[in-house]
Amino acid sequence: MDLGGHRFFSKDERVMKWWFSIFAPQGKPSLDDKLLNRKSPLISGGPDPETQDDVFLVRKRISRIYYKKTFFDYPLLLSFKTMYNLGIFTLTQAGISYLISCVHKRPETSLENFYINRFGKKLYSMFFESYTEKLWGRHPKDISADWGAQRVKGLSVLAVLKDLAQRVFHTQPKHKETSLIEEFYYPKYGPGQLWTAVADKITAQGGQVLYNHPVTGLTRQGEHLTGVICNGKEIPADVIISSMPIKDLVTALPQSPEPVKEVAQHLPYRDFVTVGLLVDKLALTNNTAVHTFNNQVPDCWIYVQDSQVKMGRIQVFNNWSPYMVKEVQNTVWLGLEYFCNERDEFWNMPEEKCISQAMEELKKIGVISDNTRILAAHREHVQKAYPAYFDSYANIRTVTDYLNQFDNLYCIGRNGQHRYNNMDHSMGTAFETVQNLLNGRTDKSNIWNVNTEKSYHESK
Repeated sequence: MDLGGHRFFSKDERVMKWWFSIFAPQGKPSLDDKLLNRKSPLISGGPDPETQDDVFLVRKRISRIYYKKTFFDYPLLLSFKTMYNLGIFTLTQAGISYLISCVHKRPETSLENFYINRFGKKLYSMFFESYTEKLWGRHPKDISADWGAQRVKGLSVLAVLKDLAQRVFHTQPKHKETSLIEEFYYPKYGPGQLWTAVADKITAQGGQVLYNHPVTGLTRQGEHLTGVICNGKEIPADVIISSMPIKDLVTALPQSPEPVKEVAQHLPYRDFVTVGLLVDKLALTNNTAVHTFNNQVPDCWIYVQDSQVKMGRIQVFNNWSPYMVKEVQNTVWLGLEYFCNERDEFWNMPEEKCISQAMEELKKIGVISDNTRILAAHREHVQKAYPAYFDSYANIRTVTDYLNQFDNLYCIGRNGQHRYNNMDHSMGTAFETVQNLLNGRTDKSNIWNVNTEKSYHESK
C-alpha cells in the first residue's frame, strides 16, 4: 500500500497530458462504483480498472475539518450545514469579524495577518490558528505570509461566497479557485505505482535509474558542475537537475561562501510520521449524501482541529482507491499524520508506543470506539516533508542567487526550491527546465516563477 495521498489534478495541460501518457483515465466503472451502483465520469475507450492496473481512477474530492467532533467543509463553504453547525451566535461573530477585516486590512507581514485578512479573526481562530501551529510547530504570527500565498492562493470568504452563489444559481464559472476543485485522478494502487511505471519506461528506453545512491558531494570547475559523488564514486554529468533539499545541496557543493552556507544550514523543514491502522469499523456517522461501503465517511482527508491531540490529519485510504484495501467492504485503512521534527521526542518514540498513542487519540476524538478492532498497524517516517517559511527563509535569495550562478545546475520541485508546492507545480518546474535546455535558454527565472503568479493559482 502506498501511504501517499496526492491528488492528481492540474490546470497545466502539459502536466495532465504527461500523466495520461503514463496511465489512462478509467473507461469503465471501478469496484466501488459497481458495488454502490453509481455513475462516475468516464473516458470513452479508457481501461477497465477491474482488469487493468495501469489506470487513473476518477475520484471525488471530499475532505472535511473535524472540529469539536463536528464535520465542516474543507475548504470552508458557507453552506446551510456549515451555518447550522456554527450556530447563530458564532456565525454572527464570524460575519462581524470578517467585515472588520475588510475595512481594516492588516499588513501581510505574517501568515496570521494573511489569514485574518481573508477570513476574519473569528474563523481564523477556529479553523486556522491551532492547526497551523500544530503543522509547523510555530504560531502563524511567526511564519511568513509567503506560505499562504503559495497554498491558500485566491481562497477567501469572498471566493467561498462566489462559489456558493454559482451553486445556488447553477451558473458555470469561467474560472474556479484551485482549492475548490471537486474531482481528481488517482492511480489504482497509489502514487508510487505511477513513479514505478515511469522508472520502468526509462529503463525500457535505455536509461538508467540508480536506487540507494544518496548524493554526498558535487564536483565543479568554477561555476560549472562536472559530476556528482554517490557511494564514494564520481558520476560525470553534463547537466544536473536537483530536487534534493537546498540545505543538502549547498552542503554538497564545495567552496560555497560562508554567508550562503549559513542561510542554507538554517533553512527549516517540517517532518512527519504516518501511522497506518487497519480497523474493522469507524465510530463516525456518514451524514453526507455520498453513499459509501457500510456507510463509512467518504472523506479522503480529515483535518483534525483539536488541540487535545497531536494528530493533524487522517487519511481514509478506502476513499482514495478501493483497490488499496484488501477487504474494502469489511475494513478501513487509516493513515494518521503527525507533524514533528526529525529526531525530536515524537520522531524517536518507539513504534509500539507511537501506535498506542495514535489509537488512544482516535478514541479521544470519537473516530473509533473501545469496540473497534485494530487488525494491523504500521509506522513510517517522512523526512523534510514540508519546507518551512521561517528562520533563515527570509534570506533565501542569498542561496538561490548563488545556485543560479552555476550554468548547468537546475533546481526543481518542492525541496529543490524550498517551496511548499503542489505536485503539479513541482512537475511544472521540471517542464520549464527541459524547455530551457531544448531552447538554449540560460535565464532560469521561468523555473523559479512557477506557482508565483496570482493568475496561475486561481484559475482551473
